Amino acid sequence: MVHSIARGCAAGAAGATALNAMTYADMALRGRSPSSAPESVVDRATEKAGHPVPDSDGRDNRLTGLGALSGIAVGVGTGVAVSLIHRAGVRAPLWLGGSVTGALAMVLTDAPIAGLGVSDPRTWSAADWTADALPHLVYGLVTYGMIASGDRHRRAPRRPAVKGSAPGWPSW
Repeated sequence: MVHSIARGCAAGAAGATALNAMTYADMALRGRSPSSAPESVVDRATEKAGHPVPDSDGRDNRLTGLGALSGIAVGVGTGVAVSLIHRAGVRAPLWLGGSVTGALAMVLTDAPIAGLGVSDPRTWSAADWTADALPHLVYGLVTYGMIASGDRHRRAPRRPAVKGSAPGWPSW
């Protein structure tokens, strides 16, 4: 189980890195500004929890940092959940497992946006949905791909040892 959790953490972190790379590439190519949704979600969530980020000189920077960290936490946490599900025997081809993993991460990030009233996904344009869905798809493919890649190593057939030879040594 510990191995599956560690694999999920690594896979989720790699997927989050791929998602961020896609997002920043989109910003660079289209010249769009970064989303303020992560900061707004953190701001509203901490207020609702009764522990708002204090008003101070660095408040905006703290919200930016906490927003980015929450995205990493969702990415790593999703990786762990998918790895544990995979360990339990739920297997899918890369295209399906990656798509479902990306969709799960997208739901886990978009639900608080809608639930806290930061934005209403029903009003998003096709470009908005594309800018959200494509990085999450890449996240899912990278994350699930890393999780599923361990299957080949565990299922590799072992060659029977030749009588009188040590394992790993050629029998001339």
